[in-house]
Amino acid sequence: MMALTVHSKEVGKWREMWLDELSSLRRLSEQTLIAYDRDLDQLLQFLVNHLGEPVHTKHLQNLTPTDWRAFLAYRRANGAKNRSIARSLSALKSFYKFLAKEGWATPDSLNAIRAPKKDQSLPKALTAIDAKRMIEQGGMLDDEPWIAARDIAVMALCYGGGLRISEALALTPSDFDGNDALRITGKGGKTRMVPIIKPIYAAIEDYQRKCPFQPGPKDALFRGARGGPLRARLVQLKMQKLRSAFGLPASATPHALRHSFATHLLGAGGDLRAIQELLGHASLSTTQIYTKVDSAHLMEAYLKAHPRS
Repeated sequence: MMALTVHSKEVGKWREMWLDELSSLRRLSEQTLIAYDRDLDQLLQFLVNHLGEPVHTKHLQNLTPTDWRAFLAYRRANGAKNRSIARSLSALKSFYKFLAKEGWATPDSLNAIRAPKKDQSLPKALTAIDAKRMIEQGGMLDDEPWIAARDIAVMALCYGGGLRISEALALTPSDFDGNDALRITGKGGKTRMVPIIKPIYAAIEDYQRKCPFQPGPKDALFRGARGGPLRARLVQLKMQKLRSAFGLPASATPHALRHSFATHLLGAGGDLRAIQELLGHASLSTTQIYTKVDSAHLMEAYLKAHPRS
């Protein structure tokens, strides 16, 4: 039995136009665009089975709240958690707003569906000792001194500056503002200034001295073995090897270094608003999760040490 075509050419055209608009006007990241496209694809895959025929514009126009609830039940049956479902609804509402603007559909039935409350999982931070050890000994598995220096510099930026791995790898020589700050372009194209302490700057300078490639002012600072821009996957694989070498849990990832930055700052009395600015969070509520992490660490220490615990 042949598989049904998922959607009509017209729906495919609206799909491409929507993604183009998200990319050019809203300047969403490539990862977000991929996730949004996947969310729409999941709806279309559900509908082609639900309807028994390829999805046309008329089907998208006539979906009812009952259809949307059936779709959410389908997602849950396939293992989707609240966070994924909420993101999926956000993506689909964006698609329907686009269709409404083009005069092809209204988002009324979808707007009647409330997003589930997101599961709030606490970020897993490394201890200060483990984070420091990963950076100081981060080059122990490399034969090439410049690659060892590169990896140390990248990890130092994630832990010492709270950068996302994508932000660290997007840095160019022109992003350095003197010797004490970096200009970081984060999510949504928002720019922030991040102070850089001397050990991090020294690690970056050490890499630049040893690197056999000389990127231009607007080129990616961190280079791969063949001279192209360094890919995040290579940094992730490096930390995977370091986890094995140091006996650390699977949660010790590049992003965990960013979590560690925020958690350790807060634990040392750092101001929550200042940490929000350093991390580039649009909302303070996103940063507030670290107060729960710090409380969790305090409770863990209490249960281990108090004689009446």
